[in-house]
Amino acid sequence: MIPGAHLPPLRAVRALSARLGPSRHLYSEGSRNGGEGPSDTVHSNGGGVREGEEEVTGPDAGRFPREMLLRLPPPGGPPESDDDDGENFAPGHGPRIRSFEDVRLEGDRIFRILLQDGPGFSARQALDEMRPKVSNALVREVLFRIVVSVDSVNRERYPRLAYKFFVWAGQQEGYRHDTSMYNLVMKVFAECGEVKAMWRLFEEMAEKGLPVSARTFHLLICASGKVGLRRRLVERFIKLSTFSYRPFRNAFNAILHTLLTIEQYSLIEWVHEKMILEGYLPDVLTYNIVMRAKYMLGRLDQFHRLLDEMGRNGLTPDLHTYNLLLHVLGKGDKPLAALNLLNYMSDVGCVPNVLHFTNLIDGLGRAGNLEACKYFFDEMVKKGCEPDVVCYTVMITSYVAAGEFEEAQRFFDDMLVRGQLPNVYTYNSMIRGLCTVGEFDKAFSMLKDMESHGCTPNFSVYSSLVSRMRNAGKDSQANNVIKYMTDKGHYLHLLSRFGGYRRC
Repeated sequence: MIPGAHLPPLRAVRALSARLGPSRHLYSEGSRNGGEGPSDTVHSNGGGVREGEEEVTGPDAGRFPREMLLRLPPPGGPPESDDDDGENFAPGHGPRIRSFEDVRLEGDRIFRILLQDGPGFSARQALDEMRPKVSNALVREVLFRIVVSVDSVNRERYPRLAYKFFVWAGQQEGYRHDTSMYNLVMKVFAECGEVKAMWRLFEEMAEKGLPVSARTFHLLICASGKVGLRRRLVERFIKLSTFSYRPFRNAFNAILHTLLTIEQYSLIEWVHEKMILEGYLPDVLTYNIVMRAKYMLGRLDQFHRLLDEMGRNGLTPDLHTYNLLLHVLGKGDKPLAALNLLNYMSDVGCVPNVLHFTNLIDGLGRAGNLEACKYFFDEMVKKGCEPDVVCYTVMITSYVAAGEFEEAQRFFDDMLVRGQLPNVYTYNSMIRGLCTVGEFDKAFSMLKDMESHGCTPNFSVYSSLVSRMRNAGKDSQANNVIKYMTDKGHYLHLLSRFGGYRRC
């Protein structure tokens, strides 16, 4: 509950988002119809900088993906946690656990033994002769080495090696695999596309009565590409008595949250319907996830109905609800409604923070209302919220998209003065901006400066710069950028995307 919450808060919030039409200026009396929801599809999120992808073009090019800005952490935990599969397992804590260095050295020996497995050499026999002291720490060390070593050459062989070691370890006296180790060997299978093997492991866990976690579900749902298979998996987990869904309130919330992290919005709708049919009552987290899915699918009418329903059920918005609402109001170009909502939040004790302002500014930037972006940025600073690199990047990207590079440069300089280090999104936007004003040499220099500031360019940064140079007839400079990329050893597997380029 938000301290000081009173009245029917959702009715007031709903009224703000519905009755005020979009306005180009902050205090304009006029309004327009339409254009409230996201115009892009679920698959085109406007990120523009995902590793290995081509540059996203259009008005949302280079922006922070909304999935990042609107993410929902699980209750009582960070946005992502890999504890379930042992990735964060820290050997060496406690008097009974061997030192990390001992485990590392022993894991290295086992890994080298496994690599020799084949005709004329039995890895199993060699492991028996080695007689290591098997523990979670050691199994995790070996499996994790396999996970990070998977590539296109060994992806057929490594799953067999991982499973051979997994079976051998499980047969050693005094040791039994727990859920985290099953999850980790599943991850090896997932990296190598062995979906059927993952399902067999899942069935084995169920047969042994081992608890399965939200991480187990995450690994399986990501690997199960077909909708029918994913629905079958959801139904199986809902009925599974050994599903350890904590810290979530119920299995449905755990499943919904996982589907949100992998952007399966249509499947979220289906799970929500199933949840209601089975008599489970949604809580605030449920509504936040489902409303987010409705928004990403462009179903604003259903979004608002859920908001009304949330109020009728006596549930109070939390920080994440307001975060989503502010973004929706911004994208719908409703700055006055957003201002009223910010004031309302403060009145009920839910003080807006930098993330709320950033999401609002991002929405307004996507709507092209730079005047409102600047207004809320200044208001944020006045209220004592220090803008972070994400907020600055959202402002910079909005000005670059509008063709106002001088303002973008001013914000970039200001963020450096305030000690905020640019990230790959910031650099990508600035490089795009420099190209739009014809400063290609400066754009290339900024690309080279990235690594000196601890920021490695992703492929989209290179792709963006090369395509813009070529479009301006600067083929020689574009080839220099590609050569720089190859000299650094970056994205050599994607070199063919630069049509017409030949390595010397």
